[in-house]
Amino acid sequence: MTELLLVGIGTGNPDHITLEGRKALQGADLILIPRKGPEKSDLAELRRRIVLQSVRDGMDRVVEFDLPVRDPDLPYLEAVERWHDAIAELWAVTLAAHPDAHSAALLVWGDPSLYDSTLRIAARLDPTPKVRVIPGITALQALTAAHAIPLNTLAGSVEITTGRRLRDTGWPDGAETVAVMLDGACAFETLDPDGLQIWWGAYLGMDEQILSAGPLEEAAPHIMRIRAEARDRHGWIMDTYLLRRTGVPG
Repeated sequence: MTELLLVGIGTGNPDHITLEGRKALQGADLILIPRKGPEKSDLAELRRRIVLQSVRDGMDRVVEFDLPVRDPDLPYLEAVERWHDAIAELWAVTLAAHPDAHSAALLVWGDPSLYDSTLRIAARLDPTPKVRVIPGITALQALTAAHAIPLNTLAGSVEITTGRRLRDTGWPDGAETVAVMLDGACAFETLDPDGLQIWWGAYLGMDEQILSAGPLEEAAPHIMRIRAEARDRHGWIMDTYLLRRTGVPG
């Protein structure tokens, strides 16, 4: 295999994939779809729907594989490194089983540039294939569009971080706007809510989309409740949110 195509597919709406992304799928010899177990079968099904809409004979090119599970008992960074090694090894085995394929496409949730490790995993392959990235709509684009708000304040900066870092280090010094991703435990509840506004969204772009916004002190309990309910209902959740100090010119 000589080329690996990383195609950003947005946040759940099949219409999020760009024309460039569709062309990349149409030209790929293989299309790889990871499975994350029965509880997250919707994620694989979404990828199948995108392939069916994008490529006439797409399912004939699809190769599915079961994604390894990250070890929860190891320290976080060590667990992630070992997990990425295991995924890269699985990719290598899967690709080696199709020696006549010159290109393979992976459908990346959101965009490969933003809190996604597909590029890091691809760099572990030996020999390293040529990697081409086709950007997609990010969760932050989908969130701000859903709430019809700008990402930044007037001439202001934005800090993008994770729920883990927000919980461990608190509000970033000097930040006006903080965009939070990969928060599995509602880290916003650890902040002093005084003067903070939140815009939250889950299943962005999908029929199941849920939105909530308001002063953090008022919105936080509501978000935590509907988030837990949605996770129980679907078996999985992908969400993100924006925090901003009130009184900052928009």
